[in-house]
Amino acid sequence: MNKKERLVAAIKNGTVIDHIPSDKTFEVVNLLGLANVTATVTIGFNYPSTKVGQKGIIKVSDKFFTDAEISRLSVVAPNVVLSIIHNYEVVEKKTVVTPDELIGIVKCNNPKCITNNEPMDTVFHVVDKARGILRCHYCDKEQDINEVELQK
Repeated sequence: MNKKERLVAAIKNGTVIDHIPSDKTFEVVNLLGLANVTATVTIGFNYPSTKVGQKGIIKVSDKFFTDAEISRLSVVAPNVVLSIIHNYEVVEKKTVVTPDELIGIVKCNNPKCITNNEPMDTVFHVVDKARGILRCHYCDKEQDINEVELQK
């Protein structure tokens, strides 16, 4: 066996989240509630990556994420790659992209916004995906996606 080979257990069925910026790996674990699942979760951290410098990788057995979970993931770590595994084979691979609209995911940082004073979901329009600029639907305040707080 080649000594440079990485030994990370293959999973029979589930999801692999790859190309996570290393500093976001545990944020992704928390965001997806992976500390509370009963399935096997493998977390790799600080692997070298030509794409993001250092990366994290998370393998979750017998778990397939919903569109809502993937939308939340796109806020914390856009451009990660999800690989869907069935019977040890990758059957689907997709890059997570931030949707044009985020509903109930991000908290508005304007204390006067109605979403911070009434029990309701926030709505943000992604006005610049390249720079990560979001605009609140209700108060028009712009926020940087890298500095947002997630709505509970």
